[in-house]
Amino acid sequence: MELTVYLAGEIHSNWRQELKEKAEVLGIPLNFVGPMENHDRSDFIGEEILGEQPNAIYRDETASKINNFRTQILMRKSDVVIALFGEKYKQWNTAMDASAAVALDKPLIVIRPENLHHPLKELSNKANVTVETVDQAVKVLAYIFDEK
Repeated sequence: MELTVYLAGEIHSNWRQELKEKAEVLGIPLNFVGPMENHDRSDFIGEEILGEQPNAIYRDETASKINNFRTQILMRKSDVVIALFGEKYKQWNTAMDASAAVALDKPLIVIRPENLHHPLKELSNKANVTVETVDQAVKVLAYIFDEK
């Protein structure tokens, strides 16, 4: 059995690569999908496909529609969603993706540092599991395959 894991969260750090490497070391059969990690491509995909837009608002609107389309398709096909809330960047997209996972009844692992406990308490309550580190999230996934 192989699981498809949607990795929601900020795209500015290497947490996805770290998670993938840890899963590979443990030999967990996982396929990973997620948002476009190339920030410029994500921001300008609307213009890439639909042509130049009249201003920044329309550029953002066209890009967000295409990015949301991607997210919806990939999340619906996933078996599990992991949403990482980091400390450095605004986390609105992560919150939206985690909420979508809850609405789609997708099993959800939230990764958040202890100091974000209070602002994320309701979301953590809806998640299946809340952890503080990528390593802990990988161990939760590994447990699915543990036959001991």
